[in-house]
Amino acid sequence: MSEARMFPSLLRHFAAWLVALAAMCALATPALAQDIPAEARYGDENMPVQLFAEGVPQPGQEWILALRFTPSGPEWHGYWSNPGDAGQGMQLKLALPEGWEMGEALYPVPETLLISGLMNHIYEGTYAVLVPVRVPEDAQVPSIPDITGHVEYLACTDRVCVPQDAVLRAQQGGDFARWRAEIAPLLDAEGAFEIAGQRLRVTIPLPESVALPKPHVFVANERLVAYASEQTFRRDGDRLVAEIPLDEYGTGEADALTGILAFGDGSGVRFEAAPGEVPAGGELIAGPVGMATPPLWTLILGALAGGLLLNIMPCVFPILSLKALSLARAGESEAQARSEGLAYTSGVVLACVGLGALMLALRAAGEQVGWAFQLQEPGVVIVLLVLATVITVNFAGLFELPSLSFTQGGKPGGAFATGLLAAFAATPCTGPFMAAALGAALLLPAPLALLLFAMLGLGLALPFLLIGFVPALRNRLPKPGAWMERFRRIMAVPMGLTALALVWLTVQLGGKGFALFALVMVFGIVLALGVVGRLQQAGKMAWPAFGLVAAPFLIFGAFALPSSFETQMAGKTESIHEPMAFSRGALAEARASGKPVFVWFTADWCVTCKVNESVAIERGAVKEAFEQAGVLTMVGDWTVRDEEITSFLTERGAAGVPLYLWYDPGAEAEQLPQVLTPDTLIGRAEAAN
Repeated sequence: MSEARMFPSLLRHFAAWLVALAAMCALATPALAQDIPAEARYGDENMPVQLFAEGVPQPGQEWILALRFTPSGPEWHGYWSNPGDAGQGMQLKLALPEGWEMGEALYPVPETLLISGLMNHIYEGTYAVLVPVRVPEDAQVPSIPDITGHVEYLACTDRVCVPQDAVLRAQQGGDFARWRAEIAPLLDAEGAFEIAGQRLRVTIPLPESVALPKPHVFVANERLVAYASEQTFRRDGDRLVAEIPLDEYGTGEADALTGILAFGDGSGVRFEAAPGEVPAGGELIAGPVGMATPPLWTLILGALAGGLLLNIMPCVFPILSLKALSLARAGESEAQARSEGLAYTSGVVLACVGLGALMLALRAAGEQVGWAFQLQEPGVVIVLLVLATVITVNFAGLFELPSLSFTQGGKPGGAFATGLLAAFAATPCTGPFMAAALGAALLLPAPLALLLFAMLGLGLALPFLLIGFVPALRNRLPKPGAWMERFRRIMAVPMGLTALALVWLTVQLGGKGFALFALVMVFGIVLALGVVGRLQQAGKMAWPAFGLVAAPFLIFGAFALPSSFETQMAGKTESIHEPMAFSRGALAEARASGKPVFVWFTADWCVTCKVNESVAIERGAVKEAFEQAGVLTMVGDWTVRDEEITSFLTERGAAGVPLYLWYDPGAEAEQLPQVLTPDTLIGRAEAAN
């Protein structure tokens, strides 16, 4: 992880340490359980505490003690056993008769307190913590034993934290009936949890009839989850599934999980969970804005419309030459046009479903990937570079490939292959309508998710399919002739530009040396294709010569490319706004500043992203408006795989980039359109000024 991304989060944690430094130093001194001091070191004037005993203990039974904390004023609060990002949990010692054992303290349902991006788990007002004591079977209890103890804890306001302690002596009395009712009861059934990528997923057995106005999971395991991150909740019958981002500085591991599920109305339950399978899907009931799953029919229409619009999106333009030549060729005969339309559509749909299935399988295996994940893999980009180069020189007339002819009488196999290639190269970015559909596909059961990917492919292939089956549209196409050869050579230009863009992308992914060796290998392939073209013109057998010429260059690439690859760090996007690199910690700090925040997620391989940046983001007028309004900017560079960014995109219901978020001070994120204009950003800045 780069220092630029790590530094803000380190500051956040350092601030938390400073808040409770005195208390932590004081409470860190180990002592034996029976060493009860004669008097308190700090006192408890800010939050007095009393120890109560419930009746007379009975042999072989559990005896309950209670610690009642009473703040001296409404500004003071105490902490749960896991205090969160700051604070300190209670440390209790009791002098018990020999053989008596103190159990785990039982707490009421805590509350959340967010200060400067730090999440605290607190109690406001008077509260009681119950302490069970196990009495041995052979215990002799002629009367109530004299129980003494010592407790150390922290009392805080929004501005200051003060260590507290008290020497205790148990007394009779107290409202144990009310205190028991306030304790979060333990669920009878055990839940399950799993670590998936950078997220904790836990399923809690909870009847569907239980209302959850504002659920929140308080995890007892310290430094496992990012306490301040938004939590997502889905209901699947009598099971509640919660997803919580992990602490980026934690181990990301747990043998068991315990905690409290707060319902949002002051009540809640304790739960225990063991490692196991956590179901996917379910109805979203709480989570980040934009995570709600629309009805299935709207998702299907969205995927279809999104695929259709991909035909005019910038990220699709480089492959339009493939379609243009194929569509022109479709005017030769009605049967041939229909056959090629179906073959092309089959290729597109199969590619989209295949990519979708692979993405879902990788995510199920714990990989943090999103739509267009293939363009984050250097090997895939090299394959695309070779394909784009081969198609370019084919269009330019260097050689002929009869099995994949773009200008001659058609074969369904050629149209099918064209559809495969078109879908693979045409879907690096998400456009309008398809964003919601692909985001939902990450959350739906696999069969429904694959249906959405199939509809996306159908939308992408729809224009070609309609021309194949609608004679009126087909009759509008120019008749085949000599012009098609000239048109093919013209179309070599956009394909060549595509190849150049892929060369640039190899530099971004693997460095200049990696790109140079890739060019050497591509040169060898072009040289071999040139030899093939010469032999074809002479009417001789051509393709064996291709293997002889290309083999040394391919072998060179197989060894040189892996050794020259240099992992590139994300977050290096250059901008006139000088944005911060995205991280959850940096975003929390920016939002806590009280200023508007604009966050955009981009990738070097996303043409839509780059067009938006050129047209709307990287503009002097926008920069001036942002400066006047004090807007903080942040960019998430997804060019190379970044699990934190992928996890955040998933939380926002986005399967890929671009994604644009605007945070007004003290408000939740607003997702901006995927097609931006300068007026959109200037207007938001002026409204926030």
